[in-house]
Amino acid sequence: MSDTAQAKIRSQAVVQDKSETTVSTEVDKVIIGTIAAFAGLIGVWSVACIVSAMFQAGGPLQLIGGWFRAVSGM
Repeated sequence: MSDTAQAKIRSQAVVQDKSETTVSTEVDKVIIGTIAAFAGLIGVWSVACIVSAMFQAGGPLQLIGGWFRAVSGM
């Protein structure tokens, strides 16, 4: 094989490696963004649940007291 043909094959391999890395990086960014969005939704949902529980219990102290009564079985 001539030197020119070998150089062409090497340059094609480098281009393919770079394109696969770019696609992989983009997919990783999408996955990380999706996980972060779901974590944010879970955080907002948990805060809404705690606020609702405090409202139903009559305040934060009553909520904590009710939790201890429920856990201890009193």
